Amino acid sequence: MERPLRVKAKKARVLHTKKKLLKLKRKEELSHNIRYIGKVPVDIVMDRDFVRVKPTDSLAALISLLRDEESSAVVVDDSGRLVGFVTMKDILHLFAPPRHHSVVGLSLLKRYSINRATSVGDVMVTRPITVRSGDTLGHAIEVMLESGKHHLPVVDDENRVVGLLEVKDIIRLIRLVSL
Repeated sequence: MERPLRVKAKKARVLHTKKKLLKLKRKEELSHNIRYIGKVPVDIVMDRDFVRVKPTDSLAALISLLRDEESSAVVVDDSGRLVGFVTMKDILHLFAPPRHHSVVGLSLLKRYSINRATSVGDVMVTRPITVRSGDTLGHAIEVMLESGKHHLPVVDDENRVVGLLEVKDIIRLIRLVSL
């Protein structure tokens, strides 16, 4: 009687050890994939189809372009060079009510007088954080984490916008390599 119990216990230990080894192997594979992701160039993952607007475009026109997955727009000059960046969050700030402790001044009144004449240049971030097309995703992820930004314009050496990198693009790659 004692012998069958020992055999069962031994089989249970073997199964438990195999499960542990399998978990370690999966963890090691995932770790390798994560290291791989950090080395991937930004230009492989970035979105090349993104919203581009001019600073003189109306805010209403920009809002009509931000549909479905689009949640940001790159503001460029006539030669395609980056001059600004606008996210839905930037637009949302325009509609936030003033705080009770705000001092009413001319700049505050201008801020809340949004109309059809309001242009993209009035709301854009004029010095957006960017990455270069040759940078690695590891670098881009560090920039995103340090700055708290979810969207990064991707520029070339002449500051022309060549793409847009968003968190969703990186997550899509993680999903692909971890399957």
